[in-house]
Amino acid sequence: MKIAVTYENGQVFQHFGHTEAFKIYETADKAVTGSEVVSTNGSGHGALAGFLQAKGVEVLLCGGIGGGARIALAQAGIQVYPGVVGEADAAVQAFLADTLSYDPNKQCAHHEGEHDHGHNCGEHGCGEHGCH
Repeated sequence: MKIAVTYENGQVFQHFGHTEAFKIYETADKAVTGSEVVSTNGSGHGALAGFLQAKGVEVLLCGGIGGGARIALAQAGIQVYPGVVGEADAAVQAFLADTLSYDPNKQCAHHEGEHDHGHNCGEHGCGEHGCH
């Protein structure tokens, strides 16, 4: 199984759509057999699901993620575990041991007062609108 983690400086990066890299882990029999850090090459929200699908990823561990990205990942057949914090390697080990702490309701959320356009993250993909 391939597991991807939004990645920055060894940590789980906290905004899926702004991640500049994923650490992709190869696993077998509940153990990591290899890993590599891959750049998204500037791919935005819409392209990231396809990027991960092309890499053969089956599971994504991440921080915050918007509704539109969740839908795209689901359509790509990728299981999402949002609300993960801490070291990426430790998160993958916890996932493999069935002890991962995550928040299935962790959504992309706007900073209060930045703008009020009457739409949610799923409609615009959380671009430069201050999602975290």
